[in-house]
Amino acid sequence: MQWRSLLLGLLLLRLALQALLTLLPALAPGLCLRRRFPFPFAPPPAPHWGSLLRRGGAAPADEYERRYSGAFPPQLRARLRDAARGMFIFGLLACGQGPLIYRILSVFLLLQSGCSVRGLYVMGNSSEFQKAVKLVIDTVSFDKDSTVQVFEATIRVLGSLLSAHIIITDTKQPFGDMSIKDYDNELLHMARDLAVRLLPAFENTKTGIPYPRVNLKKGVPPDSNNETCTAGAGSLLVEFGILSRLLGDSTFEWVARRAVKALWNLRSNNTGLLGNVVNIQTGHWVGRQSGLGAGSDSFYEYLLKSYILFGEKEDLEMFSDAYRNIQNHLRRGREACNEGEGDPPLYVNVNMFTGQLMNTWIDSLQAFFPGLQVLIGDVEDAICLHAFYYAIWKRYGALPERYNWQLQAPDVPFYPLRPELVESTYLLYQATKNPFYLHVGMDILQSLEKYTKAKCGYATLHHVVEKTKEDRMESFFLSETCKYLYLLFDEENPLHKSGNKYMFTTEGHVVSVDERFRNSLWQDILPGEEDNAEKSKPNDLKAVNFSSNCNRVPDERRYLLPLKSNYMRQIDQMVGLI
Repeated sequence: MQWRSLLLGLLLLRLALQALLTLLPALAPGLCLRRRFPFPFAPPPAPHWGSLLRRGGAAPADEYERRYSGAFPPQLRARLRDAARGMFIFGLLACGQGPLIYRILSVFLLLQSGCSVRGLYVMGNSSEFQKAVKLVIDTVSFDKDSTVQVFEATIRVLGSLLSAHIIITDTKQPFGDMSIKDYDNELLHMARDLAVRLLPAFENTKTGIPYPRVNLKKGVPPDSNNETCTAGAGSLLVEFGILSRLLGDSTFEWVARRAVKALWNLRSNNTGLLGNVVNIQTGHWVGRQSGLGAGSDSFYEYLLKSYILFGEKEDLEMFSDAYRNIQNHLRRGREACNEGEGDPPLYVNVNMFTGQLMNTWIDSLQAFFPGLQVLIGDVEDAICLHAFYYAIWKRYGALPERYNWQLQAPDVPFYPLRPELVESTYLLYQATKNPFYLHVGMDILQSLEKYTKAKCGYATLHHVVEKTKEDRMESFFLSETCKYLYLLFDEENPLHKSGNKYMFTTEGHVVSVDERFRNSLWQDILPGEEDNAEKSKPNDLKAVNFSSNCNRVPDERRYLLPLKSNYMRQIDQMVGLI
């Protein structure tokens, strides 16, 4: 079916967008991004969904139960799915683009969205998917005098090339025929070419931790910074590992794994925590803050996801230790999410060496963590943390970049349309099937329509209180925020129905979880550690669940509030909502 090709095009956005926007001046300096182009879609009408939520029978006495409990009507869900699709289309095509850049970006972005072809312009079928792949193969080159961030180039561009290649070459073709005639592994060759150009970042560092930037033609710039963040240097293993295992060449996984181990070995002997900024030559921690947000977030995410993909026991052991230390030193509040006395659970920023509180703010990137907790089975704790970020969203209609939980006010008040809260909402719904999370998604979608929609797309909020806008729409709004909203409301999506196992990378690329990535042609994961390169079984993942409430939410709670109303009210009071 045609709509299946749209989903699979998820894998191509970061190639099109990063390779053509981050590197656009080098690739095609003559393109005019503001040239007018016919806009064939009318903006979606303002939604009116309240009447669809009316239910028969006696109304629940509690205000939270009245708002969130009970079934979510299928027709409302379908409307929200279509509204998310309309949001994506408007963000992509409003005000038009020049023909060439329009074709490049619209094909890739449209495919990336995971949208159904129903009602869409004729670009979502398999023939357009094939044209998009050919367009990348024929037009994109990394042989440019352009300096890029190693982290961003890896998770965005390299990840998209690998994901698309995996889908194209999958002999089972679970999403329909996505094969490309005469395809000769060109995307894989391009991925290798890019990765080779990133390898100089790993050279001439005394720790093995890579430089943060590299020139695609000349290597590391002479004036390169010797400081990098933990997430930037330690979140390369998924993409580099996939590339190595597809090629049968250990080089790429080796350097990425060496960087992870180097960072891990620099953790505090007292707390087991890591900081957020390190000197790659001395191993000295320049930033001693240990938290779950900017500078640290995807490091923990990729410890777990590397294990899920590759089955290396050391990845699981590192994640298990890291998660335990996070629980011991960063988590505040009562022990259980849904029972007991005390403040609701919250993860704070502490000094990596002492575990002492460093500040009283959290940042919006931390909203990814409930989704990660879902992956390890700690669903109850995820429910509580997600409720905290949702309460902040309800207060402002957005998540401020930094929120001071002590002052109950934003420290950094802008909102660049980030996807982390939507992603966690989607994953919690998939884990619990509780319609509460459909209500959350509806609130988020309505807020985006109300506060961020602009003439030519959706704008960053300069101030979440004043609702002033900036003339900027980040690419991840289309590729992740809209995509996760769409998937939340699209129950029949192949990701949910195909029977195969998939995982999202930190940039939202879909990769299949299968045995071929658990087999390597080499033994030396790191020199001298051959004996530790042990494969673990899938059920070993249970070892990382430390919460006493880590079991899946029981089916009988599916239509109850995931968090008891008194605790939900407590969180709303905590953020100044009531």
